[in-house]
Amino acid sequence: MPSSHSSAVTALSTAVGIREGFGSSAFAISAIIGIIVMFDAAGVRRHAGMQAVVLNKLVEEFNHMLEGMKTFKVRPKNEKAQKLKELLGHQPIEVLMGGFLGIMVALLFHSLTR
Repeated sequence: MPSSHSSAVTALSTAVGIREGFGSSAFAISAIIGIIVMFDAAGVRRHAGMQAVVLNKLVEEFNHMLEGMKTFKVRPKNEKAQKLKELLGHQPIEVLMGGFLGIMVALLFHSLTR
């Protein structure tokens, strides 16, 4: 599935570029914000999801180890840990396709509203 964040920011930047001009300050600002959002969708959030997978595995193994240690010492029952969300970011192709979709939507709406 394409990135909806990428689609939204590229549609915004394209619409601003059409309305204000591609050399305007408003377009430059929207393009920079769009690049930051797309980088976040493909990079930072994706890596946070990978870390969540590793942390969930560590918690699972730690809980398994604690169950084995119960015979050594009686411990109070701990609350079950909540799993971290593992699907946070997008693959780079999803971000690229979301960006392409956003440009196409903005151009379509511009041609329909002329």
